[in-house]
Amino acid sequence: MNKSELIEALAKETDLSKAAAARAIDALLGIVTKTVAKKQDVQLIGFGTFKAVKRAARAGKNPRTGEALKIAAATVPKFTPGAAFKAAVNKKK
Repeated sequence: MNKSELIEALAKETDLSKAAAARAIDALLGIVTKTVAKKQDVQLIGFGTFKAVKRAARAGKNPRTGEALKIAAATVPKFTPGAAFKAAVNKKK
């Protein structure tokens, strides 16, 4: 499912216009992005948690030449699914 299909599904499920559903999805994504960028967690009970985690510097390898290179440390976003989401995907109750 891509973003436009998600907007259409949200509009149908909530009786909102597609424009209102698009604004709601854009607002949600913007809020989650800004909050995680501030290194704060966004926890949606039953769905999952979005958070920023630090990734240490490490050694890598150029796949084309085989040459060793250094990959710098970085802060990256991480999503951890909640129990209800995992159960739904695995079709367990």
